[in-house]
Amino acid sequence: MTSIQFIQSQVTASPKSIEATLKLLSEDCTIPFISRYRKDQTGNLDEVVIEAIAKLSKQYDEIVKRKESILKTIDEQGQLSPELAKKIKESFDLQEIEDLYLPYKKKKKTRADVARENGLEPLAKIIFSQRNEDVDFISTQYLNDKVKNEDEALQGARDIIAEWINENIYIRKNLRRLFQRKAIVETKVVKKKENEDDAQKFKQYFDWAEPISKAPSHRLLAMLRAESEGFVKLNVDFETDEALDFIENEIIKANNDTTAHIELAIKDSYKRLLEPAISNETLQDAKAKADTKAIDVFAGNLSQLLLAPPLGEKRILAIDPGFRSGCKVVCLDEKGDLLYNETIYPHQPQNESAMAMKKIRSMVNAYNIEAISIGNGTASRETEFFIKKIAFDKPVQVFVVSEAGASVYSASKIARDEFPKYDVTVRGSVSIGRRLSDPLAELVKIDPKSIGVGQYQHDVDQTKLKEELDTVVVRCVNSVGININTASKSLLSYVSGIGEKMAENIVAFRSENGPFEDRKQIKKVPRLGDKAYQQAAAFVRIHNGKNPLDNSAVHPEAYPIVEKMAKDLGLKTNDLIANKDKIKLIKLENYITPEIGILSLKDIVKELEKPGLDPRKAAKVFEFDPTVTTIKNVRTGMILPGIVNNITAFGCFVDIGIKESGLVHISQLKAGFVSDVNEVVKLHQHVQVKVVEVDEERKRIQLTMIL
Repeated sequence: MTSIQFIQSQVTASPKSIEATLKLLSEDCTIPFISRYRKDQTGNLDEVVIEAIAKLSKQYDEIVKRKESILKTIDEQGQLSPELAKKIKESFDLQEIEDLYLPYKKKKKTRADVARENGLEPLAKIIFSQRNEDVDFISTQYLNDKVKNEDEALQGARDIIAEWINENIYIRKNLRRLFQRKAIVETKVVKKKENEDDAQKFKQYFDWAEPISKAPSHRLLAMLRAESEGFVKLNVDFETDEALDFIENEIIKANNDTTAHIELAIKDSYKRLLEPAISNETLQDAKAKADTKAIDVFAGNLSQLLLAPPLGEKRILAIDPGFRSGCKVVCLDEKGDLLYNETIYPHQPQNESAMAMKKIRSMVNAYNIEAISIGNGTASRETEFFIKKIAFDKPVQVFVVSEAGASVYSASKIARDEFPKYDVTVRGSVSIGRRLSDPLAELVKIDPKSIGVGQYQHDVDQTKLKEELDTVVVRCVNSVGININTASKSLLSYVSGIGEKMAENIVAFRSENGPFEDRKQIKKVPRLGDKAYQQAAAFVRIHNGKNPLDNSAVHPEAYPIVEKMAKDLGLKTNDLIANKDKIKLIKLENYITPEIGILSLKDIVKELEKPGLDPRKAAKVFEFDPTVTTIKNVRTGMILPGIVNNITAFGCFVDIGIKESGLVHISQLKAGFVSDVNEVVKLHQHVQVKVVEVDEERKRIQLTMIL
């Protein structure tokens, strides 16, 4: 099987498209570049399919490498038969390949190894052949210094047979299927830890059992966490009789003196070798699927969070609210640069509200503030009410933003490098303000796991999680495009073809030489070669530059085509951009070249109509219910406005303006069956919810969107 055949068996794409994609990837083209600017070569494959092709290509190479290693190992043992070599070479099922390798795998000395050393393999073959032999008599012929009697001889033979059964590919494959379909995952509480405070969140799993095939990802991960923290014992159980019946039907072909010994060997093989291995494999397989689901949920949430509506380049006053320690206030200019910082104490115990109001009014006027951004942590609602009491001289929009991860950013090297003279409180407030103006630019500075939109993110495969989240960040950054003259090093590092080191070079070049005036100038950045330029150029924007196309998603390689389009219409390039009447007159087929086909030309025309259009919507002010400030104000039956602030496989969490978010279970999203939460809600969506239940002691609120 070729790599193209392997990939095609798992994605919907033609061999030609797959081959073209692999070629582009081998030429160090990035996925955003391929999906956007090489549509004609790939047949219009989107990023998701291209990412899948890249992963499957890597997987194919890993399987090939593993097969080569296994073939070499078996050959060095002198046991590689043509038939075995053929089976290994033809298989691309990694589990099957490992099963084929199992008999030749180096392992600790087994009971079967000892029996072979004692000369009992011929006896095992006689018994396993199931001919009608006097086994007890034959066993006497295999006694020696190490095998004292017939019972020891027969036991040794059975040990060898048990190992043969364990290494039977057909039996292992079918047992896996049985376990995956019918095995039960069970948990039992660890009695001595049952009453510990931390154990109560896992109370549901103190005595739990369900088919592992039907256990939702979040529930399985919760059980595994409960086990890892020592509160429960987890086990994967399968009906022993059904397993033994299956193996016996496969192995036993006669009914004579050998049968009883084979039955004993089957029971031993299952209990000692097969059941522990298959049980563990089943759990690991279920865990891998649960990881994938959890990572998908996290990735989807992160994408929505990064692409949240920006307010844009506005002068912002940002507040990190607090009670005893006060509210840290910062003023930012249109580019997010810090202008001023101050601490006010409008709340208890100081209650200096009059002085605080005076200071806020003064800052708003002095720094021409257009919007106020308030973090949604402790004292958030109180601070929001306080701000809304102030009579400003002009309209000022007030927003409440998520401050998840702000403390992580404020203590990071990135924040220290940005604000070496300021402490963590100032840095955190700056982050709260910048999140309002451009969530994407600010959140890329923070480890996605700290942003708080995941589900059991610390329990899943961390390598896969990081890979997927990095892919999401790259996809989001490149879908929006960035201003190369204002972007931070963190943001630049995610641009197609750039990376962390090149981002440093760009920032250094910008600091030394001033703003970039056109895209060509990017080539002057040290160590930024032609390939990096090709991959990156169209994903960066230059506002008010020499060439108007530099502020669009049109790739520089297509500039001559756009110039020809304008010339053919008797226009300058400037006059063609955003001129829909003239753009309609363009006959695309006249501009096809060997490098740029009809699909790319359609994208070019679309971009000319609305150059540099930000795909994100604009930020909107949201009003919570003013009567609800703490969980004590929440009552069953209330209908409240809220914002979706996290999505999981089992429902969504809604911010109703207090510290505790409420849960809308998937069954309460709308009338009828819902298979995917994202079908109904998105992160940051404004919703109306009804309170179903309030557990003040456990700080849990159950909500419904079925009003």
